[in-house]
Amino acid sequence: MSITPKQCGVRFDPPALVVTYSNSHKKLHRRTMPIRNFTKRSGISRAADELIENPRHKKYLESISRAQIEKLLRIIQEHLKGISLQETLDEIKRENTIDPEEDLNKVDDATLIRKKEIMDETFEKNRKKPGDDDFEYEVEMDFHPAIETSGWDEDGESDSDF
Repeated sequence: MSITPKQCGVRFDPPALVVTYSNSHKKLHRRTMPIRNFTKRSGISRAADELIENPRHKKYLESISRAQIEKLLRIIQEHLKGISLQETLDEIKRENTIDPEEDLNKVDDATLIRKKEIMDETFEKNRKKPGDDDFEYEVEMDFHPAIETSGWDEDGESDSDF
């Protein structure tokens, strides 16, 4: 039986993930997956692993991205810390957006990995594949000449030694 998730959500008391899905008969069902022994100090990655690997929940979570599961677990964890839902959602949104002015050379490894995952997800979402309606095999574009000149190549020396 194929399962297609329609919505994912959380329940705060007791903590649980809630997935609304449809089966092969197109009938909607709701699956509540309790998150046992989850505290405000629990590791989100480990809790996500336990949920995904649990044989009772595996078929419901296999088509939901790991990032989405971790985001939902983070919402529950922040609620356990006493932080409001809106503050948590704002913080998660800020962390999950790419600021073009942000210098990723100066961030810690965990943040860099997360930002790269976000870039990969965005790329895959916007990627044009053969079979897409607006796919073009060979796209030719004219680029306008550079407005700024770079000083590193103006000294007039040639690389004749090479």
